[in-house]
Amino acid sequence: MWLLQLVLKAAIFFTLFAFALNNQHEAMVHFFFGTVWQAPMVLVVLLAFVMGVAVGVVGMVPRWWRQRRVAQKALRDAPEETAASRVVMSPAVYQDSDRPTKKSSRALTTEEPPHGI
Repeated sequence: MWLLQLVLKAAIFFTLFAFALNNQHEAMVHFFFGTVWQAPMVLVVLLAFVMGVAVGVVGMVPRWWRQRRVAQKALRDAPEETAASRVVMSPAVYQDSDRPTKKSSRALTTEEPPHGI
């Protein structure tokens, strides 16, 4: 698995390196009010990519915060369940009246199951 990851990373690196070598010519970016910026084409494309990622992340931050608040509230409101509050019983120790049903969600607090089962 680690070899596959290494090969994939190397392929991505060499693809981006070839892209950078093939796009070394100067590019002119015209802004408002006659401002012009000259830079290699690979820098212009890289900057456009980085700015797109930044805009996407900034656009998603409010949703991430909202989901985090909802998850924290759900954790805070959920009752804490500890190992002591759960009793796992073997089917051999159930009596007919003790068998849990799907409607019953009460914790079973009868004797411990016999050992060796």
